Amino acid sequence: MTRISTSPADETSSSDDRTAGGSDKHLRVLSTTDLAGIDISLADVIATVEDAYRTLHAGRSDNPRKLTVKPRDEHSVAYAMLGRDGSRDVVAIKTSYKHGLDKGREEQHYYTSLTLYDDVTGLPVAMMDCSRIGSLRTPAVSALLARECAAPGARSALVIGTGTQGRLALPFLLTALPDLDRLMLSGTHPEGIAAVRAELNSHFPERELEIVTDLRAAAADADIIVATAGGHTSAAVEADWLKRGALCVLVGHGLAPSTLHEADRLIATSEAQMNVTGTDMADAKGELPPVDTEFPPVLAGATVGRRSADERIFAYNSGLVVTDIALGHRFAQLAIAQGLGTEVALWQ
Repeated sequence: MTRISTSPADETSSSDDRTAGGSDKHLRVLSTTDLAGIDISLADVIATVEDAYRTLHAGRSDNPRKLTVKPRDEHSVAYAMLGRDGSRDVVAIKTSYKHGLDKGREEQHYYTSLTLYDDVTGLPVAMMDCSRIGSLRTPAVSALLARECAAPGARSALVIGTGTQGRLALPFLLTALPDLDRLMLSGTHPEGIAAVRAELNSHFPERELEIVTDLRAAAADADIIVATAGGHTSAAVEADWLKRGALCVLVGHGLAPSTLHEADRLIATSEAQMNVTGTDMADAKGELPPVDTEFPPVLAGATVGRRSADERIFAYNSGLVVTDIALGHRFAQLAIAQGLGTEVALWQ
């Protein structure tokens, strides 16, 4: 497969050189297969996501709080996220729907889409399956959190979970922190463990993966813990298992609420979204503590991620739609340049 790589600056087009998307009557639809044919480096993904955060902090982008609906028995959940990327002059809406939360992974259904509009020409750019965008964006954010918030000289990382996020967590961490030399994985699904190993080998063939069975001992040795497990996991790292200076990044499940409530410093990509999606980490009163800082100002240098080498930091990684927009726009540009996608007369 030919690698296609552009710099973040290439994504920002002038009004005279906009992405050739749809028309006022047609919409270009990019399928899972279309997007799977596009190769992009992990470093490029990290740079794109970082640029989206910096633009948001600069006040040039809009990222309103996500809307959530779910039935009383919580067998499904749906989200809608609207945003505007001021660096690329793109407006977009992302939808996400997951069904079967009360069932095993193989019985669940998940659909997510992203629709982009050019806010200079007023024309649609593309509508795409957003699953690959999310699978890349989230571990890129975890890697940025680790780069900014891990203790100086961090050398060991523990990933909990072997799903989509678990499989990409270590390659992204190594891209941001190449000095990591102990890579641990806690998982229970043989197929998932094999997939994590294969993903790591595809990006860093010289690195070895250590499968751990004693989660408490592994957590005590880890400088960085990234929890990506599904909701049915029995894994739950407690605060008193952690070493001084440890960084815990919550993506899915695998951390007990104590790691949040007893942390010396609490960071969230978005406090508002943490208060919506992080209710399973609430205390006995159903409350979450206020964050010490959100992550965009950390990346922008307006505040620090870590104040001392010894403090234990908890970072809540919830998706911001501006990062989906930035990465989705990158994929749309590359896909359109290759003539991928299907034109649909949606408004005709």
